[in-house]
Amino acid sequence: MAADLERELVDWLIAAGLGSPDEQALLDGFCAQLNEAGFGLQRAYIASEILHPLHDARGFVWQGGGSAREDYGYAASPEQEADWQRSPLFYLIDNGLPELRVRLDDSLEPDRFPLLRRLRAEGGTDYLALARRFGSGRAFGDSDGIVSSWTTARAGGFDDAQIRLLGRCMAPLSLAFKAISALDTGRTLMRTYLGHDAGARVIAGDIRRGEAQAIEAVLWASDLQGFTRLADTVESTALMTLLNGYTEQLVSAVEAHGGDVLKFMGDGILALFRDDDAGHACGRALAAARLARERVRALSRERAAAGLPVTDFYLGLHRGTVLYGNIGSPERLDFTVIGPAVNEVARLEQMCRSLDQPVVASSAFADACGAERRHLVSLGRYALKGVGRAQELFTIDPELLLAR
Repeated sequence: MAADLERELVDWLIAAGLGSPDEQALLDGFCAQLNEAGFGLQRAYIASEILHPLHDARGFVWQGGGSAREDYGYAASPEQEADWQRSPLFYLIDNGLPELRVRLDDSLEPDRFPLLRRLRAEGGTDYLALARRFGSGRAFGDSDGIVSSWTTARAGGFDDAQIRLLGRCMAPLSLAFKAISALDTGRTLMRTYLGHDAGARVIAGDIRRGEAQAIEAVLWASDLQGFTRLADTVESTALMTLLNGYTEQLVSAVEAHGGDVLKFMGDGILALFRDDDAGHACGRALAAARLARERVRALSRERAAAGLPVTDFYLGLHRGTVLYGNIGSPERLDFTVIGPAVNEVARLEQMCRSLDQPVVASSAFADACGAERRHLVSLGRYALKGVGRAQELFTIDPELLLAR
């Protein structure tokens, strides 16, 4: 019977690793399988380190009504760090143990593991923690394995057969968890480094060199004012803090209004807004510009109050046809946009300095704005370097920018 149950659980884990949508579904289903087999689980937990720009590790806790995800940041508070160091999983990892079993009865040491005191108070009778390591170089980032814990409310705790079965299930469980987690990590990395739309296209298989489509889009090109001077005068760590702080405000404003950041070029940002209705795309870009202005001003006030250097940003807005897709060599591709419109939006952003305007938009952008054009003010006709024709340029009504 034990051998039959083991085969059933292993088969289930393999199928779940191939078909489960996320780690929560995997843990929920496995706990259900165990309880059908009489394990009497009260709580289960599984976690690993992850490769993520904001989080160092991710865990999933099941307590009978479905599992919940817990993300752990790189900078834990002193209280969080102290709680972690008093946990049985920390003890397991710190001592390089493959497993740790603690009976939740009168033999439980009162001051050793606060979590286990709570689990006992909630009716737990036995606790088992297990670790399974990956081979070197077999995971994203620094993740070297999976840790899990299992708490039962059965009278007398886990029996010997259940302990052995959980141990044997750790390899297929870890493999299934790793497979599902790796897909989520891939999506996260693609979104982080390529942008939401481009990342989704690459994940979906749009990776052949030279494949590109002509699209109509609103283009956003921005950079920080006086950044070269700041780079020469501000200490490197402080400069990175400044750059990240202002970039965060600009990117969050673009994404809040449905834009997609394609590329960072030093302190510069290239983004696009797409919509079947050109007026809607232009309206979203204008709303993003106003929100970015508001957030950058707020950040500058905070930094100035703290005696830190501040800056602002220039922005060019244009609408045109671009080629959107895979460009590069067979070994190194970039999913980006190319075409005269990209060059033109860069020239518009550069015109901000000579025209002493925070935002400069093209006539093509203004013509596509529809009702939103009432928010634009003409700057007159100018010839752009590298662009064959002179055109009327526009900026956002200063009163509109100041009103936020």
